[in-house]
Amino acid sequence: MNNSSIRLDGQKILITGVSRPLGIGATLTKRLAEAGATVAIHGFSDYDMAVGHQSAMPKGTETLSRQLSDSGLKVTALKSSDLEKPGIAEKVVEEAAAKLGGLDGLILNHAYSTYGEIGQWTPEHIDPHLLVNVRASMMMIQSFVNQADTMKDNAITLFTSGQYLSPMVNEIAYCVSKEAVICLCRQTSYLLGDKNIRVNCINPGPNDTGYCFGDAYESVAKMFPSGRWGTPDDAADLVLFLHSSYAKWITGQVIASDGGFKEHW
Repeated sequence: MNNSSIRLDGQKILITGVSRPLGIGATLTKRLAEAGATVAIHGFSDYDMAVGHQSAMPKGTETLSRQLSDSGLKVTALKSSDLEKPGIAEKVVEEAAAKLGGLDGLILNHAYSTYGEIGQWTPEHIDPHLLVNVRASMMMIQSFVNQADTMKDNAITLFTSGQYLSPMVNEIAYCVSKEAVICLCRQTSYLLGDKNIRVNCINPGPNDTGYCFGDAYESVAKMFPSGRWGTPDDAADLVLFLHSSYAKWITGQVIASDGGFKEHW
């Protein structure tokens, strides 16, 4: 999909989970801003550094915002904060709405993910998945609705994973939280339909964001019919569509943009 084929001129969109230059969030920010949107971005680089993401860097959100702004795009970084803490999620939406003069788009790309096989589950392992991936998303949607202009079109995009298509037994706390995100999409799309707010959910499949290498990388690539990993641009193509007028009749959908990844039930 050509970058100029879909325009989002005039839209004001908040994107979460933006902190790593190789991540989906960074590509979403660039692509939506190139399409004419004014974008506020939120991230928490401390988490990326703690879990050892390959492209993690201190103040990654601020660095990306500065680079894109210097290239002429309308991108604003919000204060880095931990969505696990009570009250933070709402404040992120409020800050974004204040800086942009309102929001008509919300893209919840943030995620907390750690491995934990059965026998290793503890409240300390489970709770952050539910608090970041589920509670924060619920509170952000609520805050978004509170400020939305329901006389015009608004769109929310959530991100799930492939747990509804394939077993992911080494990360069940993550899977449970991402299954809840699907439920959140379906329930809120019905609830918010009369407010001109569309809600959809994307499963981007395995994405080449710099976390897999060597033989493991090649093994995963072979699970795609095309023989290649998905890329952040693949996910961005779909997000651009869902936030455009072309998708005005699409809501409550869970869409797998995973290239036909073979590891299904």
